[in-house]
Amino acid sequence: MASIQIENLHQHFGSFHALKGLDLRIEEGGFFSLLGPSWSGKTTLLRLIAGFEPPTQGRIFIGDEDVTNLPPEKRRLGMVFQNYALFPHLSVFENVAYGLKAQKHPKGEIAGRVEESLALVDLPGFESRDVHSLSGGQQQRVAFARAIAPRPRVLLMDEPLSNLDTRLRHQTRRQLKELQQKIGMTTVYVTHDQSEALSLSDRLAILFTGVIEAMGTPLGLYNSPPSETVGQFLGDMNFFDCTSQPSENEGIRAIQVLGISVDLPEMPSNQKVRMGIRPEAFAPKGCHEYNGSGTLEDIQFEGEVWRLTVRVGEETARMSLSPSYGIDPPKPGEVWEFSFSGGSLVRF
Repeated sequence: MASIQIENLHQHFGSFHALKGLDLRIEEGGFFSLLGPSWSGKTTLLRLIAGFEPPTQGRIFIGDEDVTNLPPEKRRLGMVFQNYALFPHLSVFENVAYGLKAQKHPKGEIAGRVEESLALVDLPGFESRDVHSLSGGQQQRVAFARAIAPRPRVLLMDEPLSNLDTRLRHQTRRQLKELQQKIGMTTVYVTHDQSEALSLSDRLAILFTGVIEAMGTPLGLYNSPPSETVGQFLGDMNFFDCTSQPSENEGIRAIQVLGISVDLPEMPSNQKVRMGIRPEAFAPKGCHEYNGSGTLEDIQFEGEVWRLTVRVGEETARMSLSPSYGIDPPKPGEVWEFSFSGGSLVRF
């Protein structure tokens, strides 16, 4: 295991500035995700950590070692790719043993390492199986086993679950998290999937156009996004422009959100403020402290939740309704009575 330190990292591809002075520390033994849309720089950063390309500027440390100019094979890293990169003509044993043989480990040690690695990914006894006879999820676990068999300092993963179907992706996600916690290996995980990053990570960084927009714990970034960009990218969020006014409660200021007066302590009067609230923060009337109503414009059923678009005066809001409430959803054009908690509002 080892920590990773990134200092003032820049990467240019011709005139394109892919990474713009990144500073980042990934703690030893943690699961750290790089999350962002396409062309955000997350895969470029992973490739620089792996040593596949030299940075234009900046330094990379793994533990106390400056690896900026070291080739990949000397960095002692494990790598899992999106396409698994397994050798179809080799058995499971030979695939998992490939890196160990390249490092010239003794034969007896190789057999033990392969057996141990396959047991860790719940594939004991699969050594003699042909790779092409395995399911997609099993092939992915063989790729994990091959990556951890040499006992690398850091495990790098580039969207390893993107080729799996939804059910298998959720199952493999759980297994991956259990594996990482079991072996305690520093893991850097690249993904564009917010749910993957939220469920797997101890900490994560959100990248946009080569810059780290935000960094923190999944819960902290989701509940208290530092910017509108992060709030909108990490899940979904409604935004409202508000102006504080005197409240009915002495010494307190209030704002109007969807026609409802909401108290906001410690705010001067007549101050403009941008507020956000997530769709799942809304509930049927009476469930929370603030209650309102509006006209349903649209409703979509997504299995585990109804997605509502509700108009209140000149404003609209996206709201979620769980079937667990046991309430028949409204129809477009009907009045929908809702509630929310003041604590669910985020100030920007």
